[in-house]
Amino acid sequence: MDISATSVKELRDKTGAGVMECKRALQDAGGSMDKAVELLRQKGLSKHAKVAGRDVNQGIIESYIHTGGRIGALVEINCETDFVARTDEFRTLAREVAMQVASMDPKMVGTMEGDENGADALLNQEYIRDSRRTIRDLIKETIGKVGENIQITRFTRFEVGTGTPAATENGAEGGTQE
Repeated sequence: MDISATSVKELRDKTGAGVMECKRALQDAGGSMDKAVELLRQKGLSKHAKVAGRDVNQGIIESYIHTGGRIGALVEINCETDFVARTDEFRTLAREVAMQVASMDPKMVGTMEGDENGADALLNQEYIRDSRRTIRDLIKETIGKVGENIQITRFTRFEVGTGTPAATENGAEGGTQE
């Protein structure tokens, strides 16, 4: 099947995948854009399994202050290299996670493999912009795009009038971080 460059570009814009990956996905999907997106998403999830054990010692700290300045969040998200930490995809992920923390007030990070902590774990929460996905799914999709392991290391949520923030590091609750 002959795949047009326009279709490849459209799929690349939607998914952030490489040109050849997009072309192969479109060929495997018989030219169907939706099927190709799903194939690339599945590939991204399998890419997560390949990078899961790698060390993450680079990253960024992102902040989000909700309109009105009464609620805010700080999130530390790590990846393998400073190159990826500077990409738009990684920075967007960090911003979305900080917004999620401010909005949904999770109690712990959780694990990428899943856990029994339900909605208390950030990674198990429905993504505030798309209830069909979780924060875990969002991270796995970004891993598929950037090709590196990504972990949320810790977060803190602040709310005016509630006293000391509950700082969370690696899924454990505690007082303020020093």
